[in-house]
Amino acid sequence: MSLPLIGILRGITPDEAVDVGEALLAAGLDRLEVPLNSPEPLESIRRLASALGDRAEVGAGTVLTVEQVRDVHSVGGRLIVSPNCRPAVIEETRRLGMASYPGIVTPSEAFDALDAGATALKLFPAVQVGIEGMKAVRAVLPSGTELYAVGGIGVDNFVQWRAAGVNGAGLGSALYKPGLSADEVGERARKLVEAWQAARPAA
Repeated sequence: MSLPLIGILRGITPDEAVDVGEALLAAGLDRLEVPLNSPEPLESIRRLASALGDRAEVGAGTVLTVEQVRDVHSVGGRLIVSPNCRPAVIEETRRLGMASYPGIVTPSEAFDALDAGATALKLFPAVQVGIEGMKAVRAVLPSGTELYAVGGIGVDNFVQWRAAGVNGAGLGSALYKPGLSADEVGERARKLVEAWQAARPAA
């Protein structure tokens, strides 16, 4: 069963993308996001989708426009993550059969995103909203809404966030930073996966 964790590879280059992607898959992460403010992001996504597409869900982050959604789709991406809630971006993502993770902070944004067809909601930046703020948003969301925390979530606080009701997480600098080798990223991924699984709330 796929873990509700998205690996954020901000700053990755095409030449290292596949090796890093393989390392993440080996560690148990099978959702990979290349932010569009990385070097040659569409080429990295194309290579990842080509090499790992049958084993991983690959796509883009920091997606702000409908045109960018189409660009990502054209190179094989199947995952669209945004820092904001723009209904047109969500609607185009879903029209193309891709998964949509828009960024939200407020209930208004959350409901706009769900109305537009979001697959799940990305609480961003989670560290700014905080656990109490997240719980207030969570309380009014429809049953079954998937909520991912992104920004400031990791090994040190998985337990608290999961206990408060978050469903998943996006892992950025705790997982990948430019200059790390594939082996180093893989080791970070293993520790994060183990910590996430160990933080499972009691039934």
